[in-house]
Amino acid sequence: MATKIGIAGITGKLGRLLARSLLRHHDTLVRGYCRNPSKAPLWLTANPAATMHQGDALDVVAIRSFVRGLDVVVCAYLGDPELMIDGQKALIDACEAESVPRYVASDWTLDYTKLKLGELFPKDPMIHVKTYLDQKTNVKGVHILVGSFMDPQFSPLFGQWDPSTQTLRHWGTGDEIWEGTSYENAADFTAAVCRDKEASGVLRLLGDRKSFNQIAESFARVYGIQPKVESLGTLQELHDKMHAIRAPAPHELFQYMFLFFAYYWLNGQTFVGPDLDNARFPDVKPVTWEDFFRTHSLEQLTEAYTNL
Repeated sequence: MATKIGIAGITGKLGRLLARSLLRHHDTLVRGYCRNPSKAPLWLTANPAATMHQGDALDVVAIRSFVRGLDVVVCAYLGDPELMIDGQKALIDACEAESVPRYVASDWTLDYTKLKLGELFPKDPMIHVKTYLDQKTNVKGVHILVGSFMDPQFSPLFGQWDPSTQTLRHWGTGDEIWEGTSYENAADFTAAVCRDKEASGVLRLLGDRKSFNQIAESFARVYGIQPKVESLGTLQELHDKMHAIRAPAPHELFQYMFLFFAYYWLNGQTFVGPDLDNARFPDVKPVTWEDFFRTHSLEQLTEAYTNL
């Protein structure tokens, strides 16, 4: 019997990658939910194993119709707190009402279970949703944690790679661990979790964990250049800077949000490893930092995220 898997937010980056990974398996049916199915690629809409449902994130009737009869629902939303909290609660309530056995929350980056509300504010919705999901009786929560996504790390968002001067930049000493998983690797892990009907609770799945200094060595080995290395400051200086920028203009979110992510990614508080659940899914090969470099040319690094 085919496994029926629903993906809410299927037209987004992770949603598409997850659908592609799932559709490699001939015993899997994919049902997508989104506001505008016309944004879905032809390879998805033309696949007889995939169907699309249209609706808003808070459309209770449409959501109930979407989840009905599914074995698991995955939320691939990415957006503001209303979408990430209220949108997920609507999905969870529908799963509970329709007796969908499992719900995969939109988590992935960093181990937010080790954070207090307000510390890393973009992860607050995940804390709220996990608490809400834990209270349900018919649907089991699934929380997949993968460290940071590799793909945006070398984009202008984080400022850690300057192609004009061939400079790699880092906060801290350079010995801090960088835990990372590529988007495609995260999609493959998620697909494996969805297909394993016994998989529930918190699952820590990781592509690689290396120090910045080790990653710089891989960078030089793959690209055949010796990048300049520059320290942006200590972790304490990063902490002070992100709060100094946020305090006078909290509405200017993109001026400081990625500094907060960098701080809690590097300081050890949100580490996913070293104890991982990778061995549970032996068919998924972890993609290392060096593997990631080998599949992206030097010119493609800054655009790896946007080109997904």
